[in-house]
Amino acid sequence: MYALLDAVEAIRIFMERGGWVLWVILIVTFVMWALIIERLWYFRTVFRKERQKAIVAWNDREDAKSWFAHKIRLAIISQIRLDLTQGLPLIKTMVALCPLVGLMGTVTGMITVFDVMAVLGSGNARAMAAGVSKATIPTMAGMVAALSGLFGSTYIERKAEVEAEKLEDSLTLDH
Repeated sequence: MYALLDAVEAIRIFMERGGWVLWVILIVTFVMWALIIERLWYFRTVFRKERQKAIVAWNDREDAKSWFAHKIRLAIISQIRLDLTQGLPLIKTMVALCPLVGLMGTVTGMITVFDVMAVLGSGNARAMAAGVSKATIPTMAGMVAALSGLFGSTYIERKAEVEAEKLEDSLTLDH
């Protein structure tokens, strides 16, 4: 119980040192990972059913060789590919947004440092320390969040491509 309270207190202190920008990074990261987890859930549950439906619909067709049949096949593959990559541009945007918000934290932290220097002079290192932590912590947090999201989005993008190619191979033209 005390370990949990200590962890919560450490997180609270970390968030205070990082300033309000750290809260923005936390929200962006939470939404980004919620979208990544949704996509992973989609691959494990919904996509399997959709893939099977598409294969059954294609195999139930009598005509698989005409020009019209080829266009239907392409439409099925395109729709599945669209479904697989849904939300990916938003995830990539949030990955790109994390370091930018971290950079905003750097700027606001440096403004705090300059304010302290203007009021107290450059000799008071303790007074400037709060601004320095507000400048460095959000930068680090934004980079860590972006890296984690980059791994997630790359995995989803590759998984979507592999699954679309597997589906394309499953929809044979000569059945």
